Amino acid sequence: MDFLSNKLQKRKEEGLLRQLSLVDRSAINFSSNDYLGFAKNSNLWEPGTIDKYGSTGSRLLTGNAAITEETEAFIAAFHKAETGLIYNSGYDANTGLFSCIAAKDDTIIYDEYCHASIKDGARLSLAKHYSFRHNDLEHLESKIERAGGNNIFVAIESIYSMDGDMSDLKGIATLVEKYNNVYLIVDEAHATGVFGDHGEGLVQELGLENIFFARVYTFGKALGCQGAIVLGSQLLRDYLINFSRPFIYTTALPLPNILAIKRAYQLLQNQDKNIQLLKDRIQYFNKKTSSSGIQNIKANQSAIQVMIIPGNENARAAAKHLQSKHFDVRPVLSPTVPAGKERLRICIHSYNSEREIDGLIRELCQINSILNPEGMALL
Repeated sequence: MDFLSNKLQKRKEEGLLRQLSLVDRSAINFSSNDYLGFAKNSNLWEPGTIDKYGSTGSRLLTGNAAITEETEAFIAAFHKAETGLIYNSGYDANTGLFSCIAAKDDTIIYDEYCHASIKDGARLSLAKHYSFRHNDLEHLESKIERAGGNNIFVAIESIYSMDGDMSDLKGIATLVEKYNNVYLIVDEAHATGVFGDHGEGLVQELGLENIFFARVYTFGKALGCQGAIVLGSQLLRDYLINFSRPFIYTTALPLPNILAIKRAYQLLQNQDKNIQLLKDRIQYFNKKTSSSGIQNIKANQSAIQVMIIPGNENARAAAKHLQSKHFDVRPVLSPTVPAGKERLRICIHSYNSEREIDGLIRELCQINSILNPEGMALL
């Protein structure tokens, strides 16, 4: 087993070793993706009228149920899509979509900041696949032009999970519409529950839902559940049922999970005040960090805020300091992000009070005071 231990030892020596840690539930939460507090809402998990609790098999065998198809239709209507197909996770949805949708002579082009699941799906496909520079429309168009005349699939996120910034959805949609053979796919994982009149996401807030070939919505962030859905045409749904291996060969989600997902969407329709409260808290955080002069924080409109602290050990030390002050903030280290771009990833929630945000910012100021202008710790 030396081949395993040697690789782990090398990663440990480079300061890159990943380890699991238990969550301190008593700490003030600035780390989870539970933006609206749904994960703590017991109403999502009330017993329902179902004939079984375990799924018992894949959906092509014994795991399909009327409530599952009703939930898919309900979510599709909420997001103004023709139909959708539920997967067991966002990772499954993206790998399942991208691995099968493009043929050998096709091309997948994705923003370099896209989630690993999109990149892994592209690698599993038979298609050529390339990245384009983050939010760089000129670079994207040059990649499209070089891809030739076959089908081209462009993958983006509406809100990028590690940086919290927005995609230029309007600009990219306008660009893609110039080509008959280019199909646009968006992951709305971190926009759901945050943008739109009722948390529908950034695509619907901008009125662009008809531009996209496929949209992916995950349930494990603001909805507080598990799973994801790929939305698109009936033709796309039928195709995925026949060719998407993570869907075909996976035991379906248990029915209590499906009921929780539907209840989360029903609850989301009446969360206008909670969503506005979240936006107010984000604005408050941005205003306070700006006035405090903290380095290396760029204001985002999303719930994800980032403080760049280059170096794994520096980012770890900063997070450890915050945790010692009872703030649950986690570092994001290389290789998850590029070396030199290590960071604190700070998630704002509707249930974070202004007092809690003030306390966090005081500690961020303390961390900022021991950084040099390049964001390196003065150890």
